[in-house]
Amino acid sequence: MSGKHYKGPEVSCCIKYFIFGFNVIFWFLGIAFLGIGLWAWNEKGVLSNISSITDLGGFDPVWLFLVVGGVMFILGFAGCIGALRENTFLLKFFSVFLGIIFFLELTAGVLAFVFKDWIKDQLYFFINNNIRAYRDDIDLQNLIDFTQEYWQCCGAFGADDWNLNIYFNCTDSNASRERCGVPFSCCTKDPAEDVINTQCGYDARQKPVSGISSCCLAQRVLEELLNLRGDAVLSSSLVKEVDQQIVIYTKGCVPQFEKWLQDNLTIVAGIFIGIALLQIFGICLAQNLVSDIEAVRASW
Repeated sequence: MSGKHYKGPEVSCCIKYFIFGFNVIFWFLGIAFLGIGLWAWNEKGVLSNISSITDLGGFDPVWLFLVVGGVMFILGFAGCIGALRENTFLLKFFSVFLGIIFFLELTAGVLAFVFKDWIKDQLYFFINNNIRAYRDDIDLQNLIDFTQEYWQCCGAFGADDWNLNIYFNCTDSNASRERCGVPFSCCTKDPAEDVINTQCGYDARQKPVSGISSCCLAQRVLEELLNLRGDAVLSSSLVKEVDQQIVIYTKGCVPQFEKWLQDNLTIVAGIFIGIALLQIFGICLAQNLVSDIEAVRASW
């Protein structure tokens, strides 16, 4: 009997320190995101005047950093400390919180698939609402510029959506130099240009492109389009659109986003499935660790 030892239940060190190590990274990433968000607000003077948070008519991108950072910080803290201290309350909180996020993602995906038209309308409303506030916040301005440059689009459904902005609308009462124009991010890019021309969108929706070669090019493109369609009469709206295509993007960001989503559906689906599997894996590991801890405590 002296050579035999009773081996009772024990906590798996592999699971424990895997959860701990993974959540330490998550925790520090959450702190970094929160730090960036708070620094951005401090630079804009929001922290010294909290009431200014509601002054912006559009979406403040800083909220993305704060919300994502806050969620990552809470999850990382609960998982890290829960695993290290073998605290079942924090581990259960980690599992439940991660499960709620997974359920919300799943629900959002199903609703987006079922109510596609409603989602499109909301996206259109969201973009146009932020077009109105384009000059009100530098972070929002950079976000819109990046979106239009990346998807090679202009406005929600077309360049004329920029009439919603007080600086770019075509009304006679608008004294802005940007009247009847678009932001530089709507301009088609010339590979030969090393420096961004921030004034390239001036008057882009007001007057036809100057220069014989541009007009001839627009006319030839339009004739080809009409030959394909079989139209006998030149449409003034088509003339305007083809003429604008030489200088700016005429397609809206909503249809361009739809096209991008269809072209990259496999990649997007793979990313979402990968994230979902990681979340399920994390929940299972946390629950396994909780079971081990409770089994050890029951054997005392």
